[in-house]
Amino acid sequence: MPLKTLLLNPPSFENFDGGASSRWPATREIESYWYPVWLAYPAGMLEGSRLLDAPPHHVSAEETIEIAKGYEFLVLFTSTVGWSGDHGLARAIKKANPSIKICFVGPPVTTDPDRALNECEVLDFICRREFDFSVVEFANGKPLNEILGISYKDSNGVIQHTPDRPQVEDLDAMPWATKIYARDMDVTRYNVPFLLHPYISLYSTRGCPAQCTFCLWPQTLSGHAWRKRSTDDVAAEMAWAKQNFPHVKEFFFDDDTFNIQKVRTIELCEKLKPLGITWSCTSRVTTDRDTLKAMKDAGCRLLIVGFESGDPQILKNIKKGATVERAREFVKDCHDLGLIIHADFILGLPGETKESIRNTINFAKTLDCETIQVSVAHAYPGTEFYDYAKRNDFITNEKMEDGGGHQMAHIEYPGLPTEYVMEMVHKFYDEYYFRPKAAFRVVWKAVVNRDVPRLYVEAKAFMKLRSQRNKASRAKKTANALKAESASANV
Repeated sequence: MPLKTLLLNPPSFENFDGGASSRWPATREIESYWYPVWLAYPAGMLEGSRLLDAPPHHVSAEETIEIAKGYEFLVLFTSTVGWSGDHGLARAIKKANPSIKICFVGPPVTTDPDRALNECEVLDFICRREFDFSVVEFANGKPLNEILGISYKDSNGVIQHTPDRPQVEDLDAMPWATKIYARDMDVTRYNVPFLLHPYISLYSTRGCPAQCTFCLWPQTLSGHAWRKRSTDDVAAEMAWAKQNFPHVKEFFFDDDTFNIQKVRTIELCEKLKPLGITWSCTSRVTTDRDTLKAMKDAGCRLLIVGFESGDPQILKNIKKGATVERAREFVKDCHDLGLIIHADFILGLPGETKESIRNTINFAKTLDCETIQVSVAHAYPGTEFYDYAKRNDFITNEKMEDGGGHQMAHIEYPGLPTEYVMEMVHKFYDEYYFRPKAAFRVVWKAVVNRDVPRLYVEAKAFMKLRSQRNKASRAKKTANALKAESASANV
């Protein structure tokens, strides 16, 4: 028997969606949780293991420590935002269960393994990049110095790095994440405002060949090499999931980029169509109309699309590989075919100015997608964006959150204060959603999808947070005005 293993997406800030699949770790305006897909694979390969996703199940740190007493090996998925809290939790678990072995996985330990091992003395080792087989081999008794892709301190306290582990190529040989969800999780606890509830997310591929400078996952965990499951394997899992989760309304392919290869996408659609399921996925604006039509015909409902900016120069700066013109054509195709778009935008990317922010807001309103997400640009260690910002002294603070897990601007360009960027994030939402057309559409969709109670809860949460932010903004402006007045009087 392998070591009794607990795979943990740890508790953190209230409503914090921070690891194991979340592409933008943060406490959301509306309570939202993505699935810890990465942890599901080793969980499926270790008999007697448990995947504990603490945030959506509202498992506290104290409860997590108590649960960990019953395990021999802990695999914790950490994030840059939750870094210090995860270390504190690991120490508490080790104190309560001194014999437990502890491993951290995730982007922060990949980019700086030495820091992790030096800052958290209770770590037995960390895994760099894809960690599936590294943790499984350790649980099955393989010595640390024989396991690829890990870093650890030897008996003399010297940090050792084993050679990198090759990326997983045979994805069909991996366990099905949905079977681990059925075993260990309550799928009704997972909520994303623009997806039907309850939903389930999973991967059909790994990696992304795109070179976006800001994107965390391909540069730190999944890599740029695009690897795919066979369409037969994906369809078989979907058939199993449909039968075993009859109450689930939607399946979401949370791949870095789902439909990057036309032939493969159309082939998969042909196998999903007979299942009669509703599904959604990520997409790039380079997807052509024929592929989009095949997806719609096979039950696709919604696409998450990273438009990022409405300024052509910024798209070039971040190596997006897309244009504003192509984005408009893509959106027109989707709307003509009846596909819904959730549009992602980022403020504060390299080259951002007050003018480019206004361009992006106006661009978003002309696209008129059903829902949007507006994020602050975060320069995560390990990304090309981080190297650029660090080299030019644009990082004002390594801290990316406000103490409660909410995203906070930490990149400042000449003539573009961080306070202005945050103010424009809030203004972006207000200008977009308080248009009569947009507000009516949100309500109408909730009625059609029989989701009015959820809309009420989410709208109440959004308006409460909006009120708090406006109050804080007014207080800050008053304080600044008084400070300026006092300085003027002293002069």
